[in-house]
Formats: sequence, C-alpha cells, structure tokens
Amino acid sequence: MSEEARSCGNLGFMVRWLVAIALASAAVVGSSENKASPKKLTPEEVKTYLDSGKVFFLDVREPEEVRTLGTLPGYVNIPVSELEKRLKEIPKDKLIITA
Repeated sequence: MSEEARSCGNLGFMVRWLVAIALASAAVVGSSENKASPKKLTPEEVKTYLDSGKVFFLDVREPEEVRTLGTLPGYVNIPVSELEKRLKEIPKDKLIITA
C-alpha cells in the first residue's frame, strides 16, 4: 500500500473518530449556568451548534501526537501541557469540542 493510500486511510479513520468523540462527549465550556462541570449534549444539540457555526474545535494532543496522527482543518492545537497558560485563546461563547 502506498504512503498516500495509508495517509488517506488514516485521515478517514481520524475523521470518523473525531466525529464520534464530538457527538458522544461534546461539552459547553464557560456556560454561566454550569460552572461546576461540562454539560453533556445530545447528537442533535451538537448538530445545531455545528450548523450555527458556534463551535471551537480544540485539539489538546501534544505536538508529537499531532505529527504522528495528523489533524483536521479548523482544529486549534493547544497541547494539554500548555492549556492553563493559553486559556485566553479559547472562546467562552462557543461550544468547545476537543480531540
């Protein structure tokens, strides 16, 4: 199998994986009514957010993981090890979907 075919296969897997995670565990960050813990959303609620454009895709993997597994257009990479000092880069008015 060519490197390109493997890459496309990995990207397809990654897309399916990220969508599954997004639908299963999306959380609203910064919600004034739910500061203690993230809000669990139904797949229909996630779709509503996606359709509205009020979504922030946050990739919290470390750089080596991103290099190895790749990423998707639109995801912002802030490694979990840097998250605390880079919180200002994360919007408070959007649904945060993490990978």
